[in-house]
Amino acid sequence: MATIFLAGLGVAGAALVGRAVFRAARSSGSALKSVPKTFYMGSFEDVMSRREASLILGVNEKTTTEEIKEAHRRLMRINHPDVGGSTYIGTKINLAKQVLETENASANTTRKPRGPSSNF
Repeated sequence: MATIFLAGLGVAGAALVGRAVFRAARSSGSALKSVPKTFYMGSFEDVMSRREASLILGVNEKTTTEEIKEAHRRLMRINHPDVGGSTYIGTKINLAKQVLETENASANTTRKPRGPSSNF
């Protein structure tokens, strides 16, 4: 009887220690702090749009390439399959980065005007 009581007491103690560690990690500058408090309640679209990509990465649609890379790095640290994350979610994060960077690159390129002398 005393063994069962001590085992229960040990489990309760471990839960309290785990809770304290989680709270300490969240208040410090660790990766747990970057977990958003609100979530988008919806499914993924068939073809990823710029809006969906910005929702996945948690950035504005008109953000800079550096902010996109930082958001991607932050999310992949948490969700990478090598650290126990989902392969599917990791793929969606990579695709979101690709969509936003591709559209940023196409928006930032300047086209040369084509005239009669540009064919040579």
